[in-house]
Amino acid sequence: MRVDADRREAVVWRNRALMLFDRVSMPVAVCDVYGAVLLANPAMATECGTTPGRLRGREVLELFRPQEVPQVDRIAQALRLRHRSRYQVSVRWEAPCGGERYGELTADPVSDTVEETPALLVMLRVQGGRESRAEEPVRVTATEARILALLAGGATTARAARETGLTTDGVTYHLRRMSARWGAGNRTELVARAYALGVLTPGVWPPAPAEAPSQATYSSEATAPEE
Repeated sequence: MRVDADRREAVVWRNRALMLFDRVSMPVAVCDVYGAVLLANPAMATECGTTPGRLRGREVLELFRPQEVPQVDRIAQALRLRHRSRYQVSVRWEAPCGGERYGELTADPVSDTVEETPALLVMLRVQGGRESRAEEPVRVTATEARILALLAGGATTARAARETGLTTDGVTYHLRRMSARWGAGNRTELVARAYALGVLTPGVWPPAPAEAPSQATYSSEATAPEE
């Protein structure tokens, strides 16, 4: 039936849109009209030192503090009146590895029809910041950094093994070691921690190890079993 075909096509395009959303290097989130996060991409989660799923339901203006409260009040009033302009807010927030960053949030009201209450497509532009001094550098091997970059790009264990010249058991060994070291419960959390700790370079695709990370230092290679 035509309806079933349309539904299948809608699902395909939805999945494609979500894949693109996840791969955009700019921090992006979709919020309801009150500013609660409905959906966030990995880049946005990285700025908050967490994973996309854990941002759901959080207030975006609690994560990123406005520098001018009257500016926010004017935007809230405009949204109540269903104005559909692009809104910009200067914000500050705590960097995952310490210190403070500042930048600009841009919110675009979006909806299928004019009558609907819009959602907000929120984008974050990082303009700078002051990093605090790390108490202890994060130590990773070059192999571990490469595995993390491949993982962030969606690689399977088998592909990571081929790219690094390890066995799949060797890759799993490194992943378990890093997960235990950083308290990561799964691979998504592990990648988020790698970005937060400066092991991976933010804002680039495909993901890559940081060339001169502020916190991460590369140590000599650890020997994995059966490599």
